[in-house]
Amino acid sequence: MGSARCSGLLPALLLLLAVWGLRVAGGLRWPVPYRRFDFRPKTDPYCQARYTFCPTGSAIPAMKDNDVIEVYRLQAPVWEFKYGSLLGHLKIMHDAVGFKSSLTGKNYTMEWYELFQLGNCTFPHLRPGMDAPFWCNQGAACFYEGIDDAHWKENGTLVLVTTISGTMFNEMAQWVKYDNETGIYYETWTVQASPGKNSTVWFDSYECSKFILRTYQKLADLGAVFKKIQTNYTSIILYSGEPIYLGNETSIFGPQGNKTLAAAIRNFYNPFKPHQTVREFFVDLFKIIDRVILNHQFYLFYNLEYWFLPMKFPYLKIIYEEVPLPVGSKASFGV
Repeated sequence: MGSARCSGLLPALLLLLAVWGLRVAGGLRWPVPYRRFDFRPKTDPYCQARYTFCPTGSAIPAMKDNDVIEVYRLQAPVWEFKYGSLLGHLKIMHDAVGFKSSLTGKNYTMEWYELFQLGNCTFPHLRPGMDAPFWCNQGAACFYEGIDDAHWKENGTLVLVTTISGTMFNEMAQWVKYDNETGIYYETWTVQASPGKNSTVWFDSYECSKFILRTYQKLADLGAVFKKIQTNYTSIILYSGEPIYLGNETSIFGPQGNKTLAAAIRNFYNPFKPHQTVREFFVDLFKIIDRVILNHQFYLFYNLEYWFLPMKFPYLKIIYEEVPLPVGSKASFGV
């Protein structure tokens, strides 16, 4: 999930806690594969971030082949810089990875999070004069020099997980470039059929922790040997019956689109808009509860396509579960 980074506005987070459910059509591959793209499009000026994305970011440096680089697991509560350990008590955490070069002594942090905060990645804007919902849902990798020890240690985790060579680091850097240019849209929700361990997963999320897991796996494939420590990650899970595919923006909202379905989708997203007053917030909160819980309805936007999710109990959960560190497929690198 996120620190100031893998997160959004607190009201948006509270709305996430109020939402519950999901679903799709038969004969499809589950989970639906996350779609990758040939290039990253420019962001629309309409999309604005409350907190600037990657303000101190820099290019990933080339390391000398004989360098020995320590790799650190970094985790802290979402919005730790503002609320301290508060969201950590709910296990709503942001993940990153740190590196330390033995030749230069320099430290680096790498993470992946939303360009325009979590609320914008999870729910669209309904703009006047535009039929289709407008999304500001790109996410990207951020690499910068330094590790803020106090930020990660005080309410979270800063622990050595493996050691790699400079050659492995440089190969990882090339992979990060590819991963960042092709995986461009943030996906908040994991959607599955039930809370059971072997439950069918309809859709998998694509957020900060998944980037860290992919990075660890890439390092393992390059030969990194990870320490045997427990590693847990946050997921926001919706529970639904089998989802139903509805179409894309053109087929639903275009000139030949389904006006009834288009209106239903816009009406569903309307209560998730930013609120000016406490009264507006609670009025829309009741609408969300009515549609998602009482009427078992949720409209999901995934891979630039819309799906209908037939919600079911327990509708939504925030979980903090273990995902073991990976085992690689190459001969290990000894230090």
